[in-house]
Amino acid sequence: MSVGTVHIVLSHPRKPDWSTVVPWVPLPLGGCGIPQYAVIMTDRRPYPSDLSDARWALVEPTLTAWRQARTERALAFGRPPEHGLRDLLDAILYVDRTGIPWRYLPHDYPPWETVYAYFARWQKEGVFEQLNGLLRRLVRTAEGRDPEPTACIIDSQSIKTSTNVPVAGQGADVGKRIVGRKRNIVTDTIGLLLVVLVTAASIQDNAAGRQLLTTVAAEHPTVGKAWADMGYKNAVVEHAATLGIDLEIVRRDPATRGFVVQPRRWVVERTFGWLMNHRRLARDYEALPARSEAMVHVAMIGLMTRRLTGEATPTWRGT
Repeated sequence: MSVGTVHIVLSHPRKPDWSTVVPWVPLPLGGCGIPQYAVIMTDRRPYPSDLSDARWALVEPTLTAWRQARTERALAFGRPPEHGLRDLLDAILYVDRTGIPWRYLPHDYPPWETVYAYFARWQKEGVFEQLNGLLRRLVRTAEGRDPEPTACIIDSQSIKTSTNVPVAGQGADVGKRIVGRKRNIVTDTIGLLLVVLVTAASIQDNAAGRQLLTTVAAEHPTVGKAWADMGYKNAVVEHAATLGIDLEIVRRDPATRGFVVQPRRWVVERTFGWLMNHRRLARDYEALPARSEAMVHVAMIGLMTRRLTGEATPTWRGT
């Protein structure tokens, strides 16, 4: 509701600042008054998941170029964009971090329909993958490494799904007693994401591993060494050799008991730990596997922007 140039919010997702509360003033019939407990909208306070100015500066050129390219393709037809790219990305990061349904998005973000439409569009057009690659190269360069990796680690994680995930896209991981999906990822030697593939949990590591290695060889030709656990059999090793990648299976010492950190493999396990700090990834809520992969990219985008700016990543206990 608006009165003149004063914009009023009838319900606000946060506790209002009572200094901005406008008392209700009754007016004659037909007049326009301000409803009781109405709050004048001011600049919203940032959520912990929102981008700082420094983090936004890292991704803004890519998103601005994307919007400009779409505007040029549209030949100036249609309405101009109503919402800022930063607010849209902040809203997506909020969903990824908190795990809420899209319809529960706080009202001080753009409408959830708009946010989801941009999320789907960016996933479809590879914007999240582009940002992930850009930020990964920046992180590696900042840490004194070559922009492109020469080695990688492969692993998978079976995860339960929500009720909105189609049954046809699920499966049973008998060994882990999980019915749902499986996230197969490839990281570099410092745990940054190279490739992600979401499949039914019933898909064997061998099948997913061959597809992952084919993608790695195509997108990261500098990779010549890889490590994996014992779930990947000789067929994967042989396939890697045909791609020019030396795949080494990290074997657990049979004499050990209990939890023991495995060489090289701990890096990718730590990456899974980073991802699980995002509640949207604690269970697979996405109807489409491609959207599930996009959520993994979004989580890594948030992590790498914080890593580049030196900002702490809030944990569940701190949010």
